[in-house]
Amino acid sequence: MRKRQVVVRREEPARCSSSSSFTVRSVRYAECQKNHAANVGGYAVDGCREFMASGDEGTTAALTCAACGCHRNFHKREVETEVVCECSSPPSNGT
Repeated sequence: MRKRQVVVRREEPARCSSSSSFTVRSVRYAECQKNHAANVGGYAVDGCREFMASGDEGTTAALTCAACGCHRNFHKREVETEVVCECSSPPSNGT
């Protein structure tokens, strides 16, 4: 079994004159990576390209993919992080 090492890097937020910066994170679940042939020693994926929840948020059905039937954990997790800074900089008058 191969171990995966995850390195988390923290980025310094943009420096603003005011403290009105915040981080927005959005999580998306992409293609299914479940190996359906693991019990026979092979490798085969089902080709599901994106996770679609089977039920409403907060229910157990929301963790099952409507397309392939796998649990959400089998789908590749992609996190997008954006630092939003509402800075008020003095207007430049060219001097």
